[in-house]
Amino acid sequence: QVQLVESGGGLVQAGGSLRLSCAASGGSFSSYAMGWFRQAPGKEREVVAAISRSGEGLYYADSVKGRFTISRDNAKTTMYLQMFSLKPEDTAVYFCAAREAFFRGAYYSAAEDYNYWGQGTQVTVSS
Repeated sequence: QVQLVESGGGLVQAGGSLRLSCAASGGSFSSYAMGWFRQAPGKEREVVAAISRSGEGLYYADSVKGRFTISRDNAKTTMYLQMFSLKPEDTAVYFCAAREAFFRGAYYSAAEDYNYWGQGTQVTVSS
């Protein structure tokens, strides 16, 4: 069973950048497809980006395309979310998630597809 810990959140001005990390322990990291989700107050959890276990398959929500980049380092058992040009509407708690995946290039964009979740890290973008 994998444990996930997010870090890198914080307060940033609109237009600024942040890099989130998701450190995994336990399990076999390279066998997991991963994803980033976020949840703003009063809203449902939504997908931000997803990545296959090989790193070859990528998915981005329309709202973050061109501004966010998801990546992973299987040797370091860590996934990243580089966020540029942040907007106030990006304010949310960001969660990383993992699930076992048979196919190297498979990624998953639905929260219900994931078995394992981190505790979340707060990202606040001020206007």
